[in-house]
Amino acid sequence: MSDIWRRCCGIDVHKDTVVVCVLAAAGGSEKIIRKTYGTFQGELIRLRIWLKQLRVTHIAMESTGVYWMPVWNVLEDPVFTLLLANPQQVKAIRGRKSDQRDAKRIAEYLQDKRLDPSFVPPLEIRQLRMLTRHRVSLLEQRNEVHNQIRDLLETAGIKLSSVASDIMGVSGQRILRALAAGEQSAERLSWKVRGRLRKKADRVREAMKTEFSVFQRELLTLYLRHYDFLTGQVGLVEAKIRTHMEPFTPQVALLSTIPGMDYIVAWNLLAEMGADMNVFPDAAHCASWAGLCPGSEESGGKRISGRTKKGNRYLRRILTQAAWANSHRKDGYLRALFHRVKARRGWGRAVIAVAHKLIVIAYEMLKNRVPYRELGGDYFDQKNPQRVGKRLIGRLERMGYTFPVPPVAPVVAVAPQPAAWPAAAPNDPPKKKRGRPRKLPAVGIINPEISIG
Repeated sequence: MSDIWRRCCGIDVHKDTVVVCVLAAAGGSEKIIRKTYGTFQGELIRLRIWLKQLRVTHIAMESTGVYWMPVWNVLEDPVFTLLLANPQQVKAIRGRKSDQRDAKRIAEYLQDKRLDPSFVPPLEIRQLRMLTRHRVSLLEQRNEVHNQIRDLLETAGIKLSSVASDIMGVSGQRILRALAAGEQSAERLSWKVRGRLRKKADRVREAMKTEFSVFQRELLTLYLRHYDFLTGQVGLVEAKIRTHMEPFTPQVALLSTIPGMDYIVAWNLLAEMGADMNVFPDAAHCASWAGLCPGSEESGGKRISGRTKKGNRYLRRILTQAAWANSHRKDGYLRALFHRVKARRGWGRAVIAVAHKLIVIAYEMLKNRVPYRELGGDYFDQKNPQRVGKRLIGRLERMGYTFPVPPVAPVVAVAPQPAAWPAAAPNDPPKKKRGRPRKLPAVGIINPEISIG
């Protein structure tokens, strides 16, 4: 939209009210207009009509919890250019704060182009984001129930978690459901194990030898029902996500080729970042928005801290999980990157480094529609093989190993034959010897026969 006619509006959003401040148009002499509206749908529609009557072109509002979302949804119109501002950029000085001042300050910052817009994806991406985040919430609740079941078993003296790596696996659930049904025999409970846990059947039998009261059995039954309910809800949400992801099937297939990423990670990436990468200037801005790049805190010429800043915690979470999965792979460029950074800076920074690399790769793949190309686990070694070999040999020598030096064939240099000098004439004066001149000239000749008395 051209800046020839540009009229800015700032909105201070609250739970029950929104305070609106409309400035004069570019080059105009209108007065500043302030007005307060409610947050009911009818009030917000009247706000939209009023702003159109005033020929407002640009609107900015502060990101306040979830209260900005209904206002944004109503004002999302091609007539307006909306901007969602970070609260840190429009923070008021203590003692000079009011709703009217806040709305005016937001409008003035918007008019002076001092606000950085926050990323707000389209409606279909926002709906996908709500589904994927609800799935994460359900998984967190199910994990809480898992921990409650584990604590109940420990309270009753059942040490199943010391034998089985996952008490809610196939064998663990068979044992727990039999225990909730009233089975008390440790021998019969040990028969429920499956797979590799059969090798530990004796230890399972010893772990189950305890008294399980009626109250504990009833409580375990409630926990298992809650766990089953949450598992069913997770399945329903995943089915809805799969339906809403059908338009983005090519992008999901493309992202799934990255090592450590499956369709779940691809769903979360698309729901948080969207499919259009043109909203980010480059991959570095995308990584910064996700909070996966070093922070900058410097004062007096000294770097105080380089901690990563706060970003999209849902995107950061799923990418760090994918990075940790890459660290356990047998081979690959991302695994090599993890161990390369871990050797110098520890596993925490190594996980963040791989997560940063993952989001950069995903950005380039989505923007350019190119498949993933594996560089190989020896990528860093092949960049400078001589230096790598020298380092490894030095490391082995420090451990006590010796390496024979390869023999070098002696080089026999044939000196050239000097040319014959012409015979000196008997009356020619002796030639002076060539050499470096003395720093101090000779002061005389000492005759040893003359005594100095």
